[in-house]
Formats: sequence, C-alpha cells, structure tokens
Amino acid sequence: MTPSPATGSSTITARAEAAYLGLALGDALGATVEFMTPREIVYHFGVHREIVGGGWLRLRPGQVTDDTSMSLALGDAILASGGRVDPLACAEAFDAWMRSKPVDIGNTVRRNLLTFRRTGVAAAPASEHDAGNGAAMRVLPVALATFGQSPAAVRAAVQAQAHVTHHNVVSDAVCQFLTLAVQDLLRGCSLAETFSHHLGSLLAAHPALSFRDRPRRENPSGWVVETLQAVLQGLVDGDGFEDCLVDIVNRGGDADTTGAIAGMLAGALYGPQAIPRRWLKALDAGVASRCRAQARALLLFAA
Repeated sequence: MTPSPATGSSTITARAEAAYLGLALGDALGATVEFMTPREIVYHFGVHREIVGGGWLRLRPGQVTDDTSMSLALGDAILASGGRVDPLACAEAFDAWMRSKPVDIGNTVRRNLLTFRRTGVAAAPASEHDAGNGAAMRVLPVALATFGQSPAAVRAAVQAQAHVTHHNVVSDAVCQFLTLAVQDLLRGCSLAETFSHHLGSLLAAHPALSFRDRPRRENPSGWVVETLQAVLQGLVDGDGFEDCLVDIVNRGGDADTTGAIAGMLAGALYGPQAIPRRWLKALDAGVASRCRAQARALLLFAA
C-alpha cells in the first residue's frame, strides 16, 4: 500500500504542492489569452508561453483569477471544518469570497451564490443547464483532504462542494474523475494507469466527454465537456509540464480554467522538478505561499 501523507510521504507532499502551484500557474498563464481564439493568440504572441498578465482582465503579471482564488477559499473552509467538506461552510466561504469583489466570477457561480444569500440553502437546484466548469476548476482541495478515503466518501465530498454552485450530473462526473485522477497521480500512477482506473466508467456514463477520437479541441468554452476534452488532449499530447500548459492555453477560449485544471493534473503527474523556475518567479509570491501551505495542511487530513 502506498503510504499516505499522514505517515510522512515527502514525495506525495511534493506532488501535492506541485499540483497546487500548477493550478495557479496555469491560471495565471491562461488568463492573458482568455477568450482569444488560437488565431488571435498567434497574431499577438506567436506562441504564448510567459506569465505576463494583461488580458481582458488587465491583470498584473503573476496575478490569478477565480480558478485559484475559489480553490483557496474552499481549502480554507475545509481546514476550518477539521478536514470535512461541509456544504454550508463551503457556501459561506464562497459567499465571502464573492463579497470580497474578486477580479472575476462566473455567471453560474454568481447566480447560485445570490440564491444562497436569499435562501440559506447550501445546494443549488439541480439543473441541466449548469454544466459549466466552475466546480471542476476548484476540486483540488477536496482531492487532497480526502486522499486515501473510500470512493463513496470522495464522491460525497466532491458533490458537497460542487452543488453549492453547479448541481449537474455531467459536472459531478467530471469533478469526481478529476479528484480521483489527482489522487492516483499523487500516488505515482502514470497517466495511462490513471486513465485505466477511471476513464472507462466516465466515458461509459457520459460518452460526449470522449476526447481521443475528436479533432483538436480549440477555443474551448466554459462547458465542462469542452474543458475536459481540451485538458486531456493536452495532457496526452504534451511532453512535460511546460509543454502541456503551453499547448492548453494556446487553444484559447476559457484558457485560464483549462490552464488551471491542466496545471493541477500536470503538477501531480510530473512533480515539482518539472515546473519552470521562471514561471514560479513570475507567480504572485503570496499566492504561491498560500498554495504550498494549503497543500501541506490539507494532506494532514488524508486517511
């Protein structure tokens, strides 16, 4: 049995930190070209591969968006709840985050958090229209806090945080897949092993998520199906951490979120040694520090 971080595995802890830093780096890298088409990216950057800020949000170099800031808010809520993913604590944390006037917020997140303010109900109504990627982008704290727990416990925790803003079966399936995939990668599984463990059941239930037999997914929208297709294509085709993230964000579209999710997975897969030093230097120092600290703290609750 692979030792859990609770028993002192420095390798798993290092991969967890790399996953969190990867999320923030992919977010910061992708935000510059968010909502641009691949052709527009080529015109302005050739190949976009540096963390320079700007974009439609006019960010500072190294600044992150809602992908990272919502993840950190969720992680703080889990830590404050003693490692439990409590729906009300998650909703309150997200509401406080929204009140802080973040640089960006998705429409589905805003709408369902406003409903929470009115009703006090921590789960949004189930909706076939809420299959955006806003819950999937923030699953990492759940993956770390539930590392080593049973699949049923992981599933319950995943849905507890997701349903605050995205109560949708496709979103749920992608969130669960990403959570289990991160956990496999933290254990040292290869990408092929991880896919063999979890991808078949995902595609059997939701064949629209298939990515291998599809054309290159460019200009992916915020629909979680297109997000996952772009991310998995980039992971399969990429040659290392940097190559994967550069591929993903140069597809354009919702590039901060595809970059964040790809960075999370690639960080867990390739480990800290694969992360470019120049990117780490460019990332907001406070964000980097919080990512590292939260990764370590969340793993203390691992089974």
